[in-house]
Amino acid sequence: MKYIRQFGIILAFIFAGEGLRALLPFPVPASIYGLALLFLGLFSGLIRLDWVEEAADWLVAIMPITFVPASVALIDDWVILKPFLWPLLLICTVSTVVIFGASGLATQALIRLGKKKPDEEKGEAPHA
Repeated sequence: MKYIRQFGIILAFIFAGEGLRALLPFPVPASIYGLALLFLGLFSGLIRLDWVEEAADWLVAIMPITFVPASVALIDDWVILKPFLWPLLLICTVSTVVIFGASGLATQALIRLGKKKPDEEKGEAPHA
């Protein structure tokens, strides 16, 4: 019964995302609206993590299986994709490198901010 309740809560947010997609004129997928609503619910405390945690863990565990149909569809459309193979590979490679670099720089900046000296945290000037 616990899992049914957890899946029900997640489904409620998915359906709320579908409703927002129908109401709002923005080109945002309903799943993104649903995820944002669930995040806001968790962040605000309206939804407790233990109300959805086990069902969400299971959904994340089976996520690779959900990519199989999309992969098969790509294989079926190989004739259409073949002329664009090299540009697609180049775009994927460049964007991956850019994302790695941006993530690394952001992580380094956050680590540096977290390593403030005790004097700086107290508001005192650092000693030279």
